[in-house]
Amino acid sequence: MSPTITPLNSIQACISADIDAVNKVIQQSLHSDVVLVNQVANYIIDSGGKRLRPILVLLSAGLFGPIKPEHHKLAAVVEFIHTATLLHDDVVDESAKRRGQSTANALFGNAASVLVGDFVYSRAFQMMVSVHNMRVMEILSDATNIIAEGEVLQLLNVHNADITDNDYLQVIHYKTAKLFEAATRLGAIVSNSNTYDEEALSKYGMHIGTAFQLIDDVLDLSGDESEIGKNLGDDLNEGKPTLPLLYAMRHGDTQESQAIKHAIEQGGLDQLDVVLKAVVRTGALDHVRHLAIKESEAACDAIAHFATSPFKTAMLQLAEFAATRKY
Repeated sequence: MSPTITPLNSIQACISADIDAVNKVIQQSLHSDVVLVNQVANYIIDSGGKRLRPILVLLSAGLFGPIKPEHHKLAAVVEFIHTATLLHDDVVDESAKRRGQSTANALFGNAASVLVGDFVYSRAFQMMVSVHNMRVMEILSDATNIIAEGEVLQLLNVHNADITDNDYLQVIHYKTAKLFEAATRLGAIVSNSNTYDEEALSKYGMHIGTAFQLIDDVLDLSGDESEIGKNLGDDLNEGKPTLPLLYAMRHGDTQESQAIKHAIEQGGLDQLDVVLKAVVRTGALDHVRHLAIKESEAACDAIAHFATSPFKTAMLQLAEFAATRKY
């Protein structure tokens, strides 16, 4: 039986050799003399992530010419920063499942997950210093700091049903989209691009990262658990007020609005059936999907001036995937 071709397979075709190179850097750079560090770090790195952020480093680099070993290293750095945030997130959220399997904290404990997350962060900074580019260090250190702020903002919003759409979008921009933006900037910076092109790729990354998170919010309330790799309603269970919930709460009838508000404020899944029906009936899921498509279109507009190439085509496809994906 031939392997299933997914949208990501097609998008990655022009950088397949470079992805292999990045995976080698990841494996080599994760090594530690401490056995538990190797076990935890390799477990989460090998747990089936989409590698979208490293892909963005490579594709943005490809717009300017040859993809260099420095790009491979920075693609691995971006993946390490993402991995460290996942290790810490799952502890904070008390998550037991990610990508269809047990989280690292569920298997190895919270202490190990937090400390290995620290190891992965610090290894990422060792690697970025080795590139000897102050601009690279500025972008990644700023991004890491903003991501941390986003995590705290999200924590402050938990169980708060009164936040605005803009409050939630700020969390998305800080917590998720910022690393996408950094990834596309890095590809341009190491390729010695001009300021205009760097800013264009920054916008592309921010928009695609926002679209990606918006669809995550949709899938949390409508996805196939076997495809999305987590339990339906996980965000609701944790009391996170996501955009579909905020929309449905504003546009639902009194019973629906009260049920959603109660679910956010109290957490848990007692009201899950009512909430799921409300987000469908009010058009909340379609509303957020539409916002994601607008973000995808803005991402494509940002790179419209680049010459046609396999890399640009893949980036346009990736923008569409971010806004229409089912997993």
